[in-house]
Amino acid sequence: MANIKSAKKRILVIQRNADRNKAIRSKVKTYVKKVDAAIASGDKTAAQSALLEATSVISKAASKGVYHKNTASRKISRLSVAVNKMA
Repeated sequence: MANIKSAKKRILVIQRNADRNKAIRSKVKTYVKKVDAAIASGDKTAAQSALLEATSVISKAASKGVYHKNTASRKISRLSVAVNKMA
């Protein structure tokens, strides 16, 4: 455990940021699952609307530094390809 006051403050800040990042990552996973569920059900319009929402959430996560920009692009690309492959 830290004894220096500034180190104690850093521990609090790191924990707060870690909690925020975890919540954002969880939200991204939820929206990705919605897209996957729509693809599995075969509903293309639902999949496209879910993709639009997921893209927005992933982009926001990347802009906040939760995901690297290339990671976010890869996630969006893979979801887009999956939706576009639907008949």
